[in-house]
Amino acid sequence: MSRLASLVLALSLTAATPALAADKLTVLMDWFTNPDHAPLVVAKQKGYFAAEGLEVELIEPADPSMPPKLVAAGQGDIAVSYQPTLHAQIDEGLPLAWIGTLIETPLNSLIVLEDGPIRSLADLKGKKIGFSVSGFEDAMLGQMLKTQGLTIEDVELINVNFALSPSLLSGQVDAIIGGYRNFELTQIELEGRKGKAFYPEENGVPVFDELIYVAHKDKLDDPRLPRFLAAVEKATIYLTNHPQDAWKLFIEAHPNLDDELNRRAWGDTLPRFAKRPAALDEQRYTRFATFLKDNGLIKAVPPVETYAREVN
Repeated sequence: MSRLASLVLALSLTAATPALAADKLTVLMDWFTNPDHAPLVVAKQKGYFAAEGLEVELIEPADPSMPPKLVAAGQGDIAVSYQPTLHAQIDEGLPLAWIGTLIETPLNSLIVLEDGPIRSLADLKGKKIGFSVSGFEDAMLGQMLKTQGLTIEDVELINVNFALSPSLLSGQVDAIIGGYRNFELTQIELEGRKGKAFYPEENGVPVFDELIYVAHKDKLDDPRLPRFLAAVEKATIYLTNHPQDAWKLFIEAHPNLDDELNRRAWGDTLPRFAKRPAALDEQRYTRFATFLKDNGLIKAVPPVETYAREVN
């Protein structure tokens, strides 16, 4: 057989051989897609997931409380969740484990109006504070107040559901707890006012990861997991190096988010993404679990290795 015939035969055999199908992976989001999820969207848009042999489906939740529970029940591969939520769900016995970090600093904060009566945390005495979710937010607020010699009993808590900024702007409350510094502050400014944030990690609360990836604790040897995190890391570095190009990719995927609020949130969120998403800080998790136990939110401080593991 001539060399040309051999080459033609080889090419025809190659063309006839189907490409290996990508491994499907389901990621259940914590909320509707927004700049907090930039590494996931960019990893998909840039083809980083595909390069790792993954076909990743990003699913927005109908109920934001459900993604970790669905993963625990085997109805999803990975959930985007929160470090405080993971500690609470481990305490409840859910078979979940940390596998990576999306946002490595708190976003949660206590926000007041800059031209309002609150100049320091001490000024909160006797004031109304709006909140959305009780439990961790109560403990966080209590710890912040404690630094000023105050307690929860010194303030009036009002459940404003998720209308945090509107309740502050309307004067329904004097402060809000649980507002994200990368969104609520801009939201307030776009309404013609200026907000001021008090950060929990600067006022007595141990630093924690805002957004994390969790998987079923019995499936941590799944070879798709390290490949997923490798793609997310590539996307995060791309975001860091090329923020405007990454924004264009994000908006191509979600054109409905191309507005002033999300553009500004994009810049405010970029420094907070975990550059090493697969790296685990065990001391951070132990410190925070101890804080939750001391505040009666969990019963015990389990060994970190029982609910968190580096999978790559």
